[in-house]
Amino acid sequence: MMRVLSRVITYLLHPLLIPVYGILFYFRMTPKFHTLEFQGGNVLPVFILTVIIPIVSLLIFRNLGLMKSNLLLQARERIYPMLIFLGLMLMILFRVIPNHYTPEIYFFCLGIITATTACLALALAGKVVSLHMAGVGSLLLYMIALSIHFEKNIVLAISLCTFCTGLVATARLYLRAHGRAAVLAGWLIGLVSQLILLQFWV
Repeated sequence: MMRVLSRVITYLLHPLLIPVYGILFYFRMTPKFHTLEFQGGNVLPVFILTVIIPIVSLLIFRNLGLMKSNLLLQARERIYPMLIFLGLMLMILFRVIPNHYTPEIYFFCLGIITATTACLALALAGKVVSLHMAGVGSLLLYMIALSIHFEKNIVLAISLCTFCTGLVATARLYLRAHGRAAVLAGWLIGLVSQLILLQFWV
């Protein structure tokens, strides 16, 4: 039962979904008025570029024998998927966001690019950190930053995200996907990647 629950948590809080979650959360709490067309112009392209295309790419890599599984447990297995994800995030930054420019979303995506670049550099060096924890770490600090930026009390949402962070860490450790150091390192990368950009928009 615990193994099944851990896998469900792993999929629901997969790093590929973090950009979509972050953008949806922004539209949920922003005091600015945005039409449904404007919101769809951000969410739909990001969902296609960060979820659909990467999943198809992973299936192709697995069929080509470049990956043993979808878990990306080895450093060398992570390089091509992360390069593709990084390229897609850059496409969002330079092609999607300029059409519906929102600084909060722009710097959130830039933070994810920073975190992905750091994880990719570690993979090239043969080191593995938790991409799941990097994702939830980025989302957690982004939510805190939005709360400060818009001066809104969202303690419940931040508490829930903190709880989810603990769930993800527990799930990754239980599944033996990573050790404690890799889990902590991934989380810190996610936090710091957003933290260094706060000065530009908060």
